[in-house]
Amino acid sequence: MATYPVDDIAEQAKTDAHSITGFWWVWLVSGTIWILVALTVLQFDQASVKTVGVIIGLMFLFSAAQQFIVAGLADGAARWIAIVFGVLLGAAGVLALANPKSTFAGIADILGFLFLIVGVTWIVQAFIDRAVSELWWLGLISGILMIVLAFWTGGQFFIDKAYLLLVFAGIWALMHGITDIVRGFEVRGVHKALD
Repeated sequence: MATYPVDDIAEQAKTDAHSITGFWWVWLVSGTIWILVALTVLQFDQASVKTVGVIIGLMFLFSAAQQFIVAGLADGAARWIAIVFGVLLGAAGVLALANPKSTFAGIADILGFLFLIVGVTWIVQAFIDRAVSELWWLGLISGILMIVLAFWTGGQFFIDKAYLLLVFAGIWALMHGITDIVRGFEVRGVHKALD
């Protein structure tokens, strides 16, 4: 087994980190897409139930894909947590796309549970990011707000489930987009610091 001097290992780690953080723009694109989804979802009315069901299914699948990407970059417990949440969000997306019109009310019924999963994911990620990010609290606040939305959705304090689904799916997408954009600029800062 070959041994490497510490300086060579540190330089290689810096080079690897620089190349990985070069993809900071992916978070900006992702955040922009999430915000556009939020604006789109919040403009639909009750007549667009099928379209909204498809959009929400795609939101869950996109979020699942993000979790799998995180799993590919993480190791240890963080990898398995991301995989579990990716599978759960992927299953929710498939259910929503299978028959969006007839499952719309069912999605509204389970939306509180799904928001709870997303909120817990964001809180766990915030505490993981705490050691490396000054803005870790943004993820924590988003996760707490998502959990509040989960319980609000579960209690169904609005009269119409369709509007409840639209409002909270739009809020979820908006929070996700803002968090991704902030994370993108944070990664960009790390990239510039490595130059």
